Amino acid sequence: MAEFINQTVELITLWGQFQQQYPEASLKEFFSYQAATAVKAEKIPTADGKLLPDINGRLVILLRRIGKFHISYSNKALEGTELDQIEEFGILVTIHNMGNPIKSEAIYNNIIELSSGTNMLIRMKKKGLVTEYNDTEDKRVKRLKVTKKGEKVLNLAKDQVLKVAKMIVQDLSDEDKQLCMQLLGPIDKRFSGLYQKQKSKSFDEIYRENTEEL
Repeated sequence: MAEFINQTVELITLWGQFQQQYPEASLKEFFSYQAATAVKAEKIPTADGKLLPDINGRLVILLRRIGKFHISYSNKALEGTELDQIEEFGILVTIHNMGNPIKSEAIYNNIIELSSGTNMLIRMKKKGLVTEYNDTEDKRVKRLKVTKKGEKVLNLAKDQVLKVAKMIVQDLSDEDKQLCMQLLGPIDKRFSGLYQKQKSKSFDEIYRENTEEL
């Protein structure tokens, strides 16, 4: 009986810690999380002449590979929409959602280099998808706007992009998808606030700033 009570207390404690970290999570997501954390890290076999990643490397490689699959399939899905690549779709969505941002906002929000993003905007302007106009308060500032043609293209492309997303994550339940977003969200939040600020710094400086708490 005492052992049962101790286990119950431990379970409640774990649930409290999980809920504090992920307040929107469900009980099912809690159990999925506990099952995942209970799995011990696999020992990576060593082999002469081979470079094998640690657990951090394997996770990042997995995310990168999934990202590459997404980009490749998305670019294929966008054929015939007047958008050449998924990054152009992202910029168009940003302009639409942010309410006529300046060029740098639209580009940096998509984690794209300024030169590459500028070239994408030039192509989209030539196609009549985006227009540029002077800011009403500061004439030195130019703002972007999605044209009527751009809105039509955006709606067409959106359907294709959603199909790709559904195809990529079809093997996960909605609960698992939600859990993945909760677990990975803090990483996105951290670097969204630091990426542009750290661009001019050396990697050693960036590494120290991002790992000083570890």
